[in-house]
Amino acid sequence: MAMRNPSAQHAVAEADLVLTLTVAGQDCGVPVLVVRDVLGPQTITRIPLAPGEVEGAMNLRGRIVTAVDLRRRLGLAPRPKDRQPMSIVVELGGELYSMLADTVGEVIPLSPAERAPNPPTLDPVWREVSRGVHRRDGQLLLVLDVERLLAIGGER
Repeated sequence: MAMRNPSAQHAVAEADLVLTLTVAGQDCGVPVLVVRDVLGPQTITRIPLAPGEVEGAMNLRGRIVTAVDLRRRLGLAPRPKDRQPMSIVVELGGELYSMLADTVGEVIPLSPAERAPNPPTLDPVWREVSRGVHRRDGQLLLVLDVERLLAIGGER
């Protein structure tokens, strides 16, 4: 009979689970509790007069989902035309949003005790939407605040 490792279970219980993703080469994470779906490339319909970071809307099982391009939201260069974004669907305030990222990785535990504050040199746009950073595999992983990230044009 296999023995359970109580200390490993305790470590995960004390950690925040995040879904990893990349935006223009930057490793990021979003709390897994707000993630409803992860989708490959989707058909997105443009919305006239929408803010620039809103890519458009998509249909997800009969629900209209606002698609937000994270590159535009974070003031980065546009995605190359030959690269289709991945879609991380989140629910916020009863509404569904699709955050368009370059890649989606895995769900990992991150200890809140190991989270460092945002570096003072971090771009102000990123600082506004980041909860802090974790060092992972020699790289910095920014933990994104989904509510602030989706506050488009002062909506929230």
